[in-house]
Amino acid sequence: MTEERVGGAGVVAVAMGEDELPIVLPADLRDRLSELTGREVRVVLGNALGDGLGDGLGNVDILVTGWGCPPLTEAVLDGAPRLGIVVHAAGSVKQLATDAVWERGIVVSSAAEANAGPVADFTLAAVGLAAKGALSAAAAYAGGRWPAFRDRHGADGRTVGVLGASRIGRRVITGLRASTAGYRVLLYDPYVTDEEAARLGAERVHRLADLCGASGIVTIHAPATPETHRMLDAAHLALIPDGGTVINTARGSLVDTEALERECGMGRLNAWLDVTDPEPLKKGHALLRLPNVLVTPHIAGAQGSEGRRLGAYAVEEAGRWARGEPLLGAVERAGLGRLA
Repeated sequence: MTEERVGGAGVVAVAMGEDELPIVLPADLRDRLSELTGREVRVVLGNALGDGLGDGLGNVDILVTGWGCPPLTEAVLDGAPRLGIVVHAAGSVKQLATDAVWERGIVVSSAAEANAGPVADFTLAAVGLAAKGALSAAAAYAGGRWPAFRDRHGADGRTVGVLGASRIGRRVITGLRASTAGYRVLLYDPYVTDEEAARLGAERVHRLADLCGASGIVTIHAPATPETHRMLDAAHLALIPDGGTVINTARGSLVDTEALERECGMGRLNAWLDVTDPEPLKKGHALLRLPNVLVTPHIAGAQGSEGRRLGAYAVEEAGRWARGEPLLGAVERAGLGRLA
């Protein structure tokens, strides 16, 4: 839906937090947004986000959102009767796009593809470090022990199990296959065929248990759904070979936190966690203190200057909609269950 829905050029509203705006959508990108859409750009910030999007949305037909934007409830949408599209300059739209958005036929797009690159890069770095046993080596070094050559780990030929062929999971597979380490890559995803897995460059396994049992490194890239809740449970964690590593840059709820804590506490497994359940962990939590675990505060996605990638993607997407062109980041309601 473009000009036919709104009856002429409307207004672009930008709704995100004060901290996010200058990084994700600075002035030059807002100028570009106005240029591509042929519309005035208005910014909604600060206290207005606490109780919705405030007043003055009557002429808004394009809404660019980001972190800090409240859910688009019925009450919010009542104030924007001409709204035709929501372009989210971040990743997941699950909390943002309420039933009211879909029921009104509003188009939804996300910059998740632009966010996938940093997450994949972060994951690949973690895989490389895990393959070399970096956490245990660093802990030993801090304790005054310099590892002998026979005790050193290497990445060559290591088997990496990828849980989920999401957009990030696919990028990770591509990166692993391009590595000089010659990783063997396994994939578990019930929605992917053997042929699709082969095209990606991975060997598909039909059971999660088989992936865990054969992988020295398991990296998680599935969405958080009722079906995936704690799918990496105590039984599956126990199948990962001694000295193995769990990497999670997806959602903390996919892993049984208590079971992982036990495995890592015994020193049998290592973990690189950018997400946890709960998030954040309480100060002093065992996973924050173990030498064979590294927990980072959800930083794998676009951070700092990387945030501009999300804004630039959203700006171009809004321009495509204004010109009546196909969208690159369109989100369908029916597919929400398989998205992060």
